[in-house]
Amino acid sequence: MATQTTAERARTPRGDERRVVSNIVRGSIGNLIEWYDWYAYTAFSVYFASVFFPSGDQTAQLLNTAAVFAVGFLMRPIGGWVLGRYADRRGRRAALTLSVTLMAAGSLIVALTPSYGSIGVAAPILLVAARLLQGLSVGGEYSTSATYMSEVASPGRRGYYSSFQYVTLIAGQLTALGLQIVLQQVLSPAQMESWGWRIAFVVGAAGAVIVLWLRRGMDESESFERAASEGGKEQSGPARGSLRLLLSYPRQCLVVVGLTMGGTLFFYTYTTYLQKFMVNTSGIAKPTAAWINFFALLVFVVLQPVMGLLSDRVGRRPMLIAFGALGTVVVVPSLTLLSHTSDPVYAFLLMVVPLAVSSLYTSISAVVKAELFPTSIRALGVGLPYALTVAVFGGTAEYVALWFKNAGHENWYFYYVTACVLVSLLVYIRMRETSDASPLDEGVSRSRD
Repeated sequence: MATQTTAERARTPRGDERRVVSNIVRGSIGNLIEWYDWYAYTAFSVYFASVFFPSGDQTAQLLNTAAVFAVGFLMRPIGGWVLGRYADRRGRRAALTLSVTLMAAGSLIVALTPSYGSIGVAAPILLVAARLLQGLSVGGEYSTSATYMSEVASPGRRGYYSSFQYVTLIAGQLTALGLQIVLQQVLSPAQMESWGWRIAFVVGAAGAVIVLWLRRGMDESESFERAASEGGKEQSGPARGSLRLLLSYPRQCLVVVGLTMGGTLFFYTYTTYLQKFMVNTSGIAKPTAAWINFFALLVFVVLQPVMGLLSDRVGRRPMLIAFGALGTVVVVPSLTLLSHTSDPVYAFLLMVVPLAVSSLYTSISAVVKAELFPTSIRALGVGLPYALTVAVFGGTAEYVALWFKNAGHENWYFYYVTACVLVSLLVYIRMRETSDASPLDEGVSRSRD
């Protein structure tokens, strides 16, 4: 499908919802595959932990896979910088295409790497290399897709359309869990641990081929094209997408760090880590834990556009304050109760309630960041400070939690999460309403539906 030029779009009504939906869908499906590949690692790590690392107790092997998961996050700031800069200079579509290519390569490495028993220490080394490549990809994917969806969305409905970034982000995790459930039904536990888990990474790499075709048909955002055509004005100062230009927005960068800190740690605690928590602490069987996670995340994904639409009515700041307040009081009781139950229904409720709280943050996380920066630095501004914060807090969530458990103080992690959410709450209270007089409105006639 041929892309629409600026001149062609000029003959199209500005609020053409069909074109907006087409671009959102194309960007979203690519985002889904990216995050499917990212989450396939944590969904299937309960099976391949013993493949890549020497024999030992389950907690020790999971601790090793969690460490590799955290290492992958260290590349996300680099990805946010490299691909964010690329997106601000060469375009959102080009950066999104590059990021999915990198993710596919990382998935293929994981799928094809032999076991520790076959090649020794080279196995975990290749696993780390693959995660570094995927971390680079995800670091750029988040910032560029957040920027792109916010820029192509209709004014007055940006919260709603931008929420589909987390719809597809969570759908990627659901797809990984869904595939895990299917494989658990058709393969024995021994087959899953031997080779069945590799299927997930082959599927992810294959899906990237479809995404590459879809993203070729995406429109470039009008905001980027307008900024590029006015490049002469911007070149009188720091170049588009440069760190020097980013440093001229210190307040916005600090706001991104502060609002992300508690939100990302809370999110990763109740998504990627909770399945391991149910298996390793609650004593729930692996297949049962997978089903609990699947249905809880299904509820979570449905809540995203609902909350995004609500933010278009009431504003972003009240939503964030509500998340911060509820998040500080729900962590300790929910995780404490979950650690003492093996009942699937009770465990589901103890997971889905905090996820509903998290949706107040996740549904608008992308658009809030995008509304802080002008077009010339938006992808890098969204990506780099966010990725640095996620690397420090989100990427280490599993490792810190398992470290506390290994040390015999698992409940200390509950208070750690609570403290981080509380810090973010203070930021939410002090920040302005980002949807008012946003740089996203430059050159756009604002309309509130």
